Amino acid sequence: MEEAKILNVVEAGAILGESPVWSRDEGVLWWLDIKAPALHRHDPATGVDDSWPLPQETGSIVLRKGGGLVGALRGGFAFLEPGIPGELLQPDWIGDPEPDRPLNRLNDGRADRQGRFWAGSMHDPDGPPETYFEREPVGAFHRLDPDGTMHRMIDGILVSNGLCWSPDGKTMYTANSPTRIMQAWDYDPATGDIDNERVFATFPEEDGRGTPDGAIVDAEGGVWVAEFRAGRVTRLTPDGEVDRMIALPVSRVTCPMFGGPDLATLYVTTAKIMLSPEALAREPLAGALFAIDAGATGLPEAAYPG
Repeated sequence: MEEAKILNVVEAGAILGESPVWSRDEGVLWWLDIKAPALHRHDPATGVDDSWPLPQETGSIVLRKGGGLVGALRGGFAFLEPGIPGELLQPDWIGDPEPDRPLNRLNDGRADRQGRFWAGSMHDPDGPPETYFEREPVGAFHRLDPDGTMHRMIDGILVSNGLCWSPDGKTMYTANSPTRIMQAWDYDPATGDIDNERVFATFPEEDGRGTPDGAIVDAEGGVWVAEFRAGRVTRLTPDGEVDRMIALPVSRVTCPMFGGPDLATLYVTTAKIMLSPEALAREPLAGALFAIDAGATGLPEAAYPG
């Protein structure tokens, strides 16, 4: 396993950093702290990391065509229009895909190549951090179309993660984290329909693997997966074989995203959730945002067109 070539560290101390999204138009990285609910905007040109508190946990964000963002919050999908940094950001609600599941919240999400916003959900009632993975399989993956309609596409999920698409948009990847399995699906770019679920990769605990968290695909079709608890990002080939493993100096690695002018910088969010005081002393950078040289190039993120 190789050590990360770290280019920059933003010592944000996030409880649960997630959902980094690179905006080519703005030249900034948007990202979230789910558990101390806030939207962050990191400008690598200045080193400034601005933030906006959010009224509830927000699991993921995507860019919106024409400006702003779309968020997947505990209470549903919403448009987000950041104003003055530090001011409470009020959602402009689109709709709740799970009004029948009040103990769930929306979690990992990403736009497909056409800009449809896919987001998963998970059972997440209030409770101590150590119960974070004591879940009921009542989560799902939802698709938000440009006309605002919502579609429940996959059900029976414990913790939804890993959403990303192959470069041609014809393969979708998902993860049901506690099962330690990533799935691949045939994807129809024209309709957003899925078919032919199959196992893409497994992450055996006995081999020292972490649980699969967020993921992103590079320009060659490699799938970069954050291994939560294992302190690394792993590149899988399109066949699901391990190609590379890059170690970071923290254990709770949550989500990767390619950014920078040439999409050649791999940004990685991390977390300090469920770390004891002793563990935090050993991991002073837990919850930081990392920028690393992974020797790969990404693809532009699509924007939600609605």
